[in-house]
Amino acid sequence: GHEFVLVDTAGMRRKSKVNEDLEFYSVMRSIRAIEHSDVCILMIDATRGFEGQDQSIFWLAEKNRKGVVILVNKWDLVEKDTMSTRDYEARIRQEIAPFTDVPILFVSALTKQRLLKALETAVEVYENRKQRIATSKFNELMLPIIEHTPPPALKGKYIKIKYCMQLPTPTPQFVFFANLPQYVKDPYKRFIENKLRENYNFSGVPIDIYFRQK
Repeated sequence: GHEFVLVDTAGMRRKSKVNEDLEFYSVMRSIRAIEHSDVCILMIDATRGFEGQDQSIFWLAEKNRKGVVILVNKWDLVEKDTMSTRDYEARIRQEIAPFTDVPILFVSALTKQRLLKALETAVEVYENRKQRIATSKFNELMLPIIEHTPPPALKGKYIKIKYCMQLPTPTPQFVFFANLPQYVKDPYKRFIENKLRENYNFSGVPIDIYFRQK
């Protein structure tokens, strides 16, 4: 089994409303809680949408390389005629792009609907975050993909990637060794990340990809 340390943070309000010292310290505590966590469960209010403050917290968790699960609370109060879960989820994923591989659950804290599922999902994200991929298997998978779709040539120079591996870091980081790593641009990094996510379960987990001189 797992031993959980659940840190409940006070709701962070918009900056314009942070006029009390107490409010300020609760926000600071929340930020510290994010920094010290493995997985952040971001609970948003379905009736209010994915607000700017929610987005700030999401990107803070992502920047700190934490696992993320998004819970849409009070879904029972939303007019189902106006919005389906699929529409609502699509809207959130639009806001969190390019890091869209994140579990989104619709819950009701009042009726306890799907709350256990939320914890189970957090455990899955925790496991995803610490998974290790054997170097040989990783090369077997990624090198044919790279060969089939190599990085675009730049200034007539061809980029060759010969070897890749997962780094021994607490969060998933991968390095690809190339002859001209400085020419690999962000769209290709995103392509590699997408292929990684297609083949391995990194749901809810930020990934770092580096290209280095071989």
